[in-house]
Amino acid sequence: MQSFDLVKPSTLAEAVSALAADGAQALSGGQTLIPVMKQRLAAPSVLVSLGGIAEMRGVAAAQGVLRIGAATPHAAVAREAAAHYPALAKLAGGIGDPAVRNRGTIGGSLANNDPSACYPSAALASGATIVTNRRQIAADDFFQGLFTTALQEGEIITEVQFPIPERAAYVKFEQPASRFALTAVFVAKYANGVRVAVTGASNDGVLRWKAAEERLSANFSASALSDLNLSGADMMADLHGSGDYRAHLAKVLTGRAVAAS
Repeated sequence: MQSFDLVKPSTLAEAVSALAADGAQALSGGQTLIPVMKQRLAAPSVLVSLGGIAEMRGVAAAQGVLRIGAATPHAAVAREAAAHYPALAKLAGGIGDPAVRNRGTIGGSLANNDPSACYPSAALASGATIVTNRRQIAADDFFQGLFTTALQEGEIITEVQFPIPERAAYVKFEQPASRFALTAVFVAKYANGVRVAVTGASNDGVLRWKAAEERLSANFSASALSDLNLSGADMMADLHGSGDYRAHLAKVLTGRAVAAS
């Protein structure tokens, strides 16, 4: 790892100003960035820590929406969201191990957009809004491929707004070594329909399974998926599983999520 300067702003305005410096990069929980820097795959000259910004932390629910500050650690989401959005709280409580859950943040996870991360599926299935220091971005527009999002240079996620569903569940088939999702599915049922998001499977990252959404909106039952299948050709294939295997897992896990919600 190369040397760097660390800036710890206490306000969002200070963070935005610090990120304007050449070679500056935002540091949230550091669960991805620090290992990448250790491997010399990234070498920012300035790290701007977001963890000390009080306005970017915390969980609150009002008028059917759960608002989570982007610098809120997974462990805090697991505790504080449980009374409002149990499926999201369960997801947060199953990320990594205690060390990761107490350091990693929801904003950092969404900004990184790892194809096997848990939070992108929750945001997409919930129709969440990702709030930044510049604008509001619908989850459908935010995720743009592997490790790619709609964020622009210097843009910081400040908050994530989750409409609270009538019913929801997250089911993860875990890769035991990394505890990332080999494949996982988040299902959320709202008054105007059902949304289904799959992570850990597609070559393009997190995706909505719209055919399943249509079926479940008409009949919220695992049996509604009986003759539906995803194409294995569009799925990741590695030593842990083929594309066909991941496509099959996505269908099975969607049924389990419906049953569990």
